[in-house]
Amino acid sequence: MLAQPLLETAPAGELGGPALRVFFRLAEQWKLRIAEQRKLLGDPPESTFYKWKRQQDGAPGRDTIERISYLLGIWKSLQILFPDPEQADAWLHKPNAAALFGGHSALERMLSGNVADLYVVRQYLDAQRG
Repeated sequence: MLAQPLLETAPAGELGGPALRVFFRLAEQWKLRIAEQRKLLGDPPESTFYKWKRQQDGAPGRDTIERISYLLGIWKSLQILFPDPEQADAWLHKPNAAALFGGHSALERMLSGNVADLYVVRQYLDAQRG
C-alpha cells in the first residue's frame, strides 16, 4: 500500500503552525520583503498575515500550506545544488537566462501570485538536480 502525501492525510490545522514557522524562517533567510512574503502565501489579508507572523501559528488554508510546501521544496533543491548557503539563497534573486525565467529572477516568477509558478520553479530545480 502506498503512503498518501501528508498534505492529503493530515488536517490543515495540524500543519498550520509548523508550516508557518518554516515559511517565516525561509522568508528571513531569503531576505524577503513583507509584500513578497504575502504574495508567496497567496495574498492573505494584512491582519491575517501579521497574526500568522506574530504567533507563527494558526490555520492557513490548504492553498497556503501547498504554497509553503513548494517553497520548502525549492529551498531543499537549492541546498543540494549549491553547497554554499549564501550562493543558494542568492540564486533566487539573480536574473536567470533559462527560458522559464526569460532573464528575470526565479523570485520574480514566483511572485506572480499563481501557485503554478511555485510548482514550475520547484520542478525546474528538481530537474537540475537530476
